[in-house]
Amino acid sequence: MSGRTRLALSACAATLLAAGALIPLVEGVGWLVQAAVLLGVQSGVGALARRVPVARTLTVAAQALVTLVLLTLVFARDHALLGAVPGPQAVMRLGELLVAGGEDVGTYSTPAPLTDGIKLLVVGGVLLIGLLVDAMAVTFRSAAPAGLPLLALYSVAAGLSDGGAGRLWFLLAASGYLLLLLAEGRDRLSQWGRVFDGAARTKGGLADGLSGARSGSSPVRTGRRIGVLALGIALVAPLALPALDSGLLGGNGPGNGRGSGGGTISAVNPLVSLQNNLNQPENREVMTYRSNIENPQNLYLRILALDEFNGSEWRSSTRRLTDVPDRLPQPAGLGGDVSVTEVRTNISASRSYQQTYLPLPYPASEVRVDGRWRYEPEGRTLVGDDGQTTRGAQYEVGSLVVEPTAEQLAAAGPPPDELRREYTRLPGSLPEVVAETAAQVTDGSANAYEQAVKLQDWFASEGGFTYDTTVTSGTGSSAIARFLRDKEGFCVHFSFSMAAMARTLDIPARVAVGFTPGTMKSNGAVSVGLRDAHAWPELYFEGIGWTRFEPTPSRGSTPSWTRPDFPTDTPSDAAEPSADTSADPSAAPSADDSCPPLLRQEGGCGPSQEAGAAVPTDRGTPLGTVLLVVLASALVLVLPLSPLLWRIRARNRRLGSGGRTPADAAARTLAAWREITDTAWDHGIPPDESLTPRKAAARIVRLGRLDTPAAGAVHRIAGSVEQVLYAAEPRPAAGLAEDASAVRAGLRGSAGRGARLRATLLPRSSVRVVWAAADRRTALAKRWAGRAGAGRWTARLRRLTRQHG
Repeated sequence: MSGRTRLALSACAATLLAAGALIPLVEGVGWLVQAAVLLGVQSGVGALARRVPVARTLTVAAQALVTLVLLTLVFARDHALLGAVPGPQAVMRLGELLVAGGEDVGTYSTPAPLTDGIKLLVVGGVLLIGLLVDAMAVTFRSAAPAGLPLLALYSVAAGLSDGGAGRLWFLLAASGYLLLLLAEGRDRLSQWGRVFDGAARTKGGLADGLSGARSGSSPVRTGRRIGVLALGIALVAPLALPALDSGLLGGNGPGNGRGSGGGTISAVNPLVSLQNNLNQPENREVMTYRSNIENPQNLYLRILALDEFNGSEWRSSTRRLTDVPDRLPQPAGLGGDVSVTEVRTNISASRSYQQTYLPLPYPASEVRVDGRWRYEPEGRTLVGDDGQTTRGAQYEVGSLVVEPTAEQLAAAGPPPDELRREYTRLPGSLPEVVAETAAQVTDGSANAYEQAVKLQDWFASEGGFTYDTTVTSGTGSSAIARFLRDKEGFCVHFSFSMAAMARTLDIPARVAVGFTPGTMKSNGAVSVGLRDAHAWPELYFEGIGWTRFEPTPSRGSTPSWTRPDFPTDTPSDAAEPSADTSADPSAAPSADDSCPPLLRQEGGCGPSQEAGAAVPTDRGTPLGTVLLVVLASALVLVLPLSPLLWRIRARNRRLGSGGRTPADAAARTLAAWREITDTAWDHGIPPDESLTPRKAAARIVRLGRLDTPAAGAVHRIAGSVEQVLYAAEPRPAAGLAEDASAVRAGLRGSAGRGARLRATLLPRSSVRVVWAAADRRTALAKRWAGRAGAGRWTARLRRLTRQHG
């Protein structure tokens, strides 16, 4: 077996050993067997390509292409050409699975069910890491840097598995890396000849001038030292990285005692770490607020609504976002005869709370917040744009307190057909026991309202259910059936089960996720902590709109409209802030001289604090940790994003301002022309150096199907280039940058989505970097060859090389 073959096998083994750390994240190990087979095919293609005298980049490209074909064959066979060729439909299918996998990752806690999306993520991730390791260690003969992707794979798995990736998986991953280093060391040493394999000494006691007795020991010792150093770095590096809570994309924090800083719910879907937050030993504060609401038990802080149930999970539908209006529209379905009061709330989020969705009282009518936020009208939620999160946010919300009466809910008419069809849709995999139980519990109900109240009361008190946050989470059909059988679970199980049962009764239903009202502080503010994370069902009634219900026992508060003979205008017995009747949001609620009842019950009365703005007490993640994470992320992203970054830099340099001399003006004109030709090249129109600027401009206009403004911009710059090249006294051109931008916009507008994506992420003109490097290398070689005595030193070096193997 050749040294390179041995190295390729070691690369495969190292990748699979590191991938073992992913086993605690998902159910079953069949995916690992499948990944091993596909990884073997990928490595075999690399071995065959390396036997052909082609560029090393082509070897990596061939492996990447075969990897795409393999993934298409396994995950998108029905959409592929001839069952394996990745055509447009197959690529779209893979994209859909990746999106679904990301949503699945944001829904399930570990170990997550092996859905098609999650399977594509883990198998595709292993193949991607395997490709990087094989390219670095075998194709480019640099095994040491190949430890970076292996470390990234293990670190992600260890952080997300909440302690599941323990010492065993670390030892396996470290052993794989050491095996790779050993294989590379043997391959390199074998190139020196038989000396290092124990060759006999010469008569003089030396073998070709090297000691036969010690020549092998020194490289072995060096290899051992490298291995020990790598193992030590791998042991120390995780200590500097932030710990991650459970959930496939959960937030970081000290929930289980790991790490010193951190956040709370940082995933796109907050269900990821909801169960973990409920089980925290410390109810860490994530936000505080002040409100002039009369009954704070109604002030649930809602993050988003999960309105789509596909049988394996509840998730939020993909909907169009708009700019945040100054005044949010009237809530859907709300009639004019329902009692509505508008209140104001000032909210201050901790710097450790990092969530894409902005927590709001429902339904919000006005939001004043700084940053980049977008509005989703159907769910009435605000979503962060371009990396915007809730970290340290301070904002003011106007919201409506909707208080319908039981009579109004009972008299509600049928919902609109389109809304009813969307929010009563159920998967075929839903067990019959769900619908049968719903019909049995609501037997004798006169209307949808009575059915909803009976479902709520059955879950909360009459059905014999037990609230238990240690039960394995799950939101699919099988989890609902298991919950109805075992009658043990927490808010996720109660809310999802009630929503599914309501849909079987033809009642539109969805699940809201957010926080319960929180705990009153002695200074009049209300504190919301990790343990206040909650999920609850919302049912739709025409004339009232989406209405909250509370089936989870011992959590939140039962809505007044579901309790018999309850006056809706009377505050509940629970503690609440003594609110100022003024609508001024900055005014603090007036405090009673005595300790608030809720704090008195909990023994939390202490020295009174000065009323003021609610300030988060969390100090956030240490600066050193942030820098380490940023550095690691940059190392992972710099390679695939380098063409994009180079292209942006080249564009800014070419179109930037220069000097004012005629020579500077000529250089700016030629740079703008180069930018246009490269932009056309990026969009599939390769440059033709044999054409004059005028003919090249006409070619770009024709092949790029440019509209009149963009075509005019091309011809103007081409005319300026002709002035620079041929005119005795060139006239300075103005508006070069604007014309180049117009041409780029025209090319992007006429290109398809795939072509635009390719032009952005993998611009063809980035090959100029390779050409420039080759030119520099040639120039350096000529300079070295031209130096005095260079030939003599080169000949001597060649003689020494031949003497020593």
